[in-house]
Formats: sequence, structure tokens, C-alpha cells
Amino acid sequence: MSYSYARINLDKTDYSMMNSSGYQVLPNPDPTQLNEIYYKYCHYHKFNSVMPLFDKDYKENDIIGYYDGDVLVAFSMIAVYDDKNAEAVQFAWDYANPKLSLGLKTLKHECAYYKEKGFKYLYIGGADEYKNKMDGLEVMSPVAWIDNRWSIDGFEKVPGK
Repeated sequence: MSYSYARINLDKTDYSMMNSSGYQVLPNPDPTQLNEIYYKYCHYHKFNSVMPLFDKDYKENDIIGYYDGDVLVAFSMIAVYDDKNAEAVQFAWDYANPKLSLGLKTLKHECAYYKEKGFKYLYIGGADEYKNKMDGLEVMSPVAWIDNRWSIDGFEKVPGK
């Protein structure tokens, strides 16, 4: 099985944040509420197997909640590694209102949000086909031993990005 990792070079993006009524960084996320959204997301996609989310995950990562009116309908879990690198670990949406089209919309918002905070990269897991629509997309090249260390700078620009 082949799997390529991807990141977004935030310097190469010019996305805007969503209206402030559409999202909120959750200071005290409710794991029960978020797990319900995660369950609906996994059920909607009919995933064969999923990684469970633990209460600790919600406390140790940034949780950005997304709203339809005053109802929390989606969230993103973002791991912050240092002042330049963050990773979009998990996104989940309940799909109650498909017209919201939250997938790429929230990812673009997160690019704008973390870029404004001074981050350089947002790691986004696998280099899935739909992510090719994102500006600044870079895909990890094969790992290489360079200068007595494993190369961590082996990202290649995606043509046209």
C-alpha cells in the first residue's frame, strides 16, 4: 500500500477566514458532543475502520467548532507542534445540512487562521485527490538519509501550486 503525506505551505495561500459567527475555537470542548459528530461523520462515509478519539485528544489539541446557526455541526482537531508547524489531525461533520459544503471550506479557513497566527505549514495527512484543489499543496517525497539525518524537508511542490 502506497501512502503519501501532504502539507500546505501557508505562505503560498491567500484564503480568508470564515465569518466569526460560523466558527469558534472551543476553549472547553465537550467530548460527548464531539464524539457524536465524529460518529455521524464515520457512519456517513461508511468507513470500515476508524481511529477512536479520546477525551485527552480534545484537551491537548486546538478544537475549532463550526456552526450552522447556533448548532455545532462540525469540528477540526489541530495539533500544534511548534510556532511554525501544525497538523489537521481530524475533521468531522454531521452532514445534517449538506448544502454547507464544509470540507474544503473549513480547511481553507484553517489555512487562513494559522497563517494569521504566523504558522508556515499546515500538515494535512494523506495526499488525497480532493486536496489537489488547495493552494500551496506539497507532497512528501520518499524519506532520505541526508547529512547524517533523516530528511524532513523532502516536500515537493505540486505542479501549478
